[in-house]
Amino acid sequence: MTRALYLQDSYLKACSAKVTLVLEGNGIALDQTVFYPTGGGQPCDTGRLIRGGEEFPVVSVAKAGGEIIHRTAKAGLQAGDEVQCAIDWERRYRLMRMHTAGHVLSAIMYKEAGILITGNQLGVDKTRFDFSMENFDRAAFELLVDEANRQIARNLPVEISFLPRDEAMKIEGAVKLASALPPEIKELRMVRIGDLDYQADGGTHVRNTGEIGKIVFLSAENKGRSNRRITYGLEP
Repeated sequence: MTRALYLQDSYLKACSAKVTLVLEGNGIALDQTVFYPTGGGQPCDTGRLIRGGEEFPVVSVAKAGGEIIHRTAKAGLQAGDEVQCAIDWERRYRLMRMHTAGHVLSAIMYKEAGILITGNQLGVDKTRFDFSMENFDRAAFELLVDEANRQIARNLPVEISFLPRDEAMKIEGAVKLASALPPEIKELRMVRIGDLDYQADGGTHVRNTGEIGKIVFLSAENKGRSNRRITYGLEP
């Protein structure tokens, strides 16, 4: 099973690794990786694997059968090869900022208006939230964004820890997707944002909300009777 280094440190940009498995379609499994696989609404990292002086661009990363599979743009890597992993850091860092911003905004949406997120998709330039709400008031929602930005400006620390599943399940609101977690997962990765938010999460985050910048409300859509979708970006 691939050791996921990003779970401990989202700021790791590179690492050495050994190829443990080669699959059809240029699928590569490694003994450890800094590449985040698609999941939880967060897109995968891109970057490259380097063997000697030869580069193998990584175009997608996904979990499969307990492994993290890196799809490369060309073939040539073999089991046992020693490689260097290097992610596209600018892209990753943008997604880290987006992800932590999403946690702040969703916490404010819940605390101030009782709004629960039903779906999300992070992006480099914009992120969308889906949620249920009978009467959507754009002006009122913009006030929620303003409050989220006030919280961001507090420079709240973002801390990663790990808890036994049973213990985490006892914390109200901390395990929002517990029913979707496989029962074999006995330890949960927890993300705490100062005194604002605390929940189980497997994605990458910044260390301090001051790194986020400012949330910018971009658009709102009606997706059904009470289904809403909002889109936000960041500046700078």
